[in-house]
Amino acid sequence: MNLVLASRSPRRAELLSSAGIEFQIRVADVDEAVIPGEAPLEYVTRLAREKAAAVPASPDEIILGADTTVVVDGQILGKPEDAADASRMLRALSGREHQVITGVCVRRGDDVQAGAVTTTVWFRTMSEAEIAGYVASGEPMDKAGAYGIQGLAAQFIPRIDGSYANVVGLPVHLVCDLLEGL
Repeated sequence: MNLVLASRSPRRAELLSSAGIEFQIRVADVDEAVIPGEAPLEYVTRLAREKAAAVPASPDEIILGADTTVVVDGQILGKPEDAADASRMLRALSGREHQVITGVCVRRGDDVQAGAVTTTVWFRTMSEAEIAGYVASGEPMDKAGAYGIQGLAAQFIPRIDGSYANVVGLPVHLVCDLLEGL
């Protein structure tokens, strides 16, 4: 299998490698803006499809596109624009549960398979000093919802319901299921 990951996410690459899946990387350049009125599940699935479609491929290659978002109170939290935005997102998550949704799409030629996984994550209440310290670490800046469960934010997360790999950025079990569907 000649798998191409259409992502620059080091976390997605690490998850695939850890699962023993060989791949190469070819980054897709896709506008990640939310369409007004777009539901979170539709949003991540659309972006995964667009990323898979944006990468040129030979007939023997399979393109894997994915997109992850964090949702609290129906609001999509993408990657923070700056430290103030990261702080705002973390305040919104503090002491509450939210959903992490990842859309995944695999494409070989005209054959396209897509799906999504949702995981519920609980954050404990964070103090302003904890939020400021975490934001100052720089870790929140390239992550949906301004946190990485696999890093320093683990100390704020007492519980999840669903796929840990999904929260990191790629539900590997869904990728394997979709690849089998091709």
